[in-house]
Amino acid sequence: MVSNQDYVKTFAVDQTPKEAFDAINNVRGWWGGDFKGSTDKLGGEFTYRYEDLHRSKLKITEFIPNKKVVWLVLEGGPKFTKDQTEWKGTKIMFEISKKGDKTEVRFTHQGLVPKLECYDSCADAWGSYIGGSLRSLITTGKGHPD
Repeated sequence: MVSNQDYVKTFAVDQTPKEAFDAINNVRGWWGGDFKGSTDKLGGEFTYRYEDLHRSKLKITEFIPNKKVVWLVLEGGPKFTKDQTEWKGTKIMFEISKKGDKTEVRFTHQGLVPKLECYDSCADAWGSYIGGSLRSLITTGKGHPD
């Protein structure tokens, strides 16, 4: 269940829900780092690594075309925190809906809450990747993963 403490970022675009969904699932197009595995189908598992700062393994647990994608963090998290498994068990969710003539993308990192050591730096990074790079990939066809 999403709490009011979870990190949330929402934005609206002129593109269709399908265009937003396709961009979200082109993870390499908007999130910087090294990926191995499948990032675009139900049950897909992938690892994400960014330099020596972050490593995690994720599984796609929901994949509803043009509406919702959920990644469950199986292991890992930021390497610069005392507990390098802070992300384990958290869920990264993308929800897409029509709001009038706009498409709304609501990003929630369920379990990324202010009491975690990485909250501030992770929230800053998500803000940039979601509100900047992913939004740009949806609206212009080009993200800014790095």
